Parts: sequence; structure tokens; C-alpha cells
Amino acid sequence: MQLSELSLETLEKIKSVRWDRIIEKHEGPENWSAVLEYYEPEFLTIEGRSVLLPVEKSHHPNMTILRAIFSQDGKALTLFLKDTTYDDHWGASGFMAVCEKVVGEEFFLATLYHEWFIIERSPVFEV
Repeated sequence: MQLSELSLETLEKIKSVRWDRIIEKHEGPENWSAVLEYYEPEFLTIEGRSVLLPVEKSHHPNMTILRAIFSQDGKALTLFLKDTTYDDHWGASGFMAVCEKVVGEEFFLATLYHEWFIIERSPVFEV
């Protein structure tokens, strides 16, 4: 799936959504309309599902999905990922995203995107 393939109605759905962020000490709610206007995002395919994150498509080759956790009902997705695009300080290249499935669509849209210092999974947790 690509953004260029979406209908105007679907793009309007995306533009109407707000998302929360903490990135490089900047925090607060953002609008997807600004992401679509000022960035070049594109869908990622994660475990066979299309996911739109508020990142430039140029980051995609530098991104590694560390964990993808789909809710039991299939309507939400929690991601832990690594983005080494600007990996120049303290390993702060980790991010956490919460994404929700858009009503009537076959993709997930980020509603939270935060920096996350990558913490290796402890052996005390079930895999």
C-alpha cells in the first residue's frame, strides 16, 4: 500500500487524527495533516500489515522492528523499533509507537510516537 493510492476521503481521515510525540525533548500533540504536508511518510509493511508512522520514507532502510505486538482484536499495534538514520548519540535510536487500525481501512496509523532508549528484553519475560 502507498499513500499515493489512497482516496481523498481516506487522506482526510488521516489528516483529522492527532498523535502524541516525545522526540528530541519536543513533546506534545501533533496533527497528521502537518506530517502529510511537511514530510514524506510512506507505509511500512509489518507482519503483512500496512502501518503509517510519522517518519520520512527515507528512514525506512534504517529502521528495524524489534517487537510488534498486535492486540487480540487486531485493532491496535504496539511497536518497538530502532531507527539508525541519525544514530549519533548514546544509542537513542529507539522508538515506541502505538498504532490503531483506521475504521473502514486496511492500515494502522500511529497515535503515539516516542523516543525510547533501547532496553534489551529481559530473560524473565515470556517470548
